[in-house]
Amino acid sequence: MQDHVAKLHQVGETARTALSEKFAARERALPLCREAIQHCANSIRAVHRGELAPAQGLLGQAAKALQQVSQALQGHPDVFNAGFLHDAQKEFAEANATLAFAAGTPLPGPKELGVELPAYLNGLGEAVGELRRYILDALRRDDVSRCEELLEIMDEVYTILVTMDFPDALTGGLRRTTDMVRGVLERTRGDLTVALRQRSLERHLAALEGQQGRR
Repeated sequence: MQDHVAKLHQVGETARTALSEKFAARERALPLCREAIQHCANSIRAVHRGELAPAQGLLGQAAKALQQVSQALQGHPDVFNAGFLHDAQKEFAEANATLAFAAGTPLPGPKELGVELPAYLNGLGEAVGELRRYILDALRRDDVSRCEELLEIMDEVYTILVTMDFPDALTGGLRRTTDMVRGVLERTRGDLTVALRQRSLERHLAALEGQQGRR
């Protein structure tokens, strides 16, 4: 009886110590993940304002926060894979992809960013939504110079994602992201097609008016 009681006390103390350490690691990591997500959101907003240098600086701050998260969660793989870090890494991948596509700079891969592959793929998908916004803003400015190029990038992202036919448990819910990308791509292609046709028609009418004016 006494041996059992002593053993139970020992198990209780070991569990309490281990869980306290995990809880402390989680409490250090959570605010850092929220900080990284906020920097990424602000970076994307800066990209849409055309402020590419500040956007890059914000991504640098997000990267530092995520590095601190990885350090805080060393030795706690269960907490590392709890989900909140995946969300932060996804936002980081999305913001980096958005900046690279908008600036025309090389796209960093998952290893360069230090993010897990499922988070990276989902981030690519989310970046397609930001490219739609970028294209629509360009159309409102009557600037179609890069719209078809960006639409091609959106199409290529979808082509890659749709081939990832694996269980959601492995891809972090990528199937849902891919469905979103397909819808965004179809709507953007339709909007751009209408805008380009209207632009062509306006040029044609202007040319006709010019010809009539010279007669």
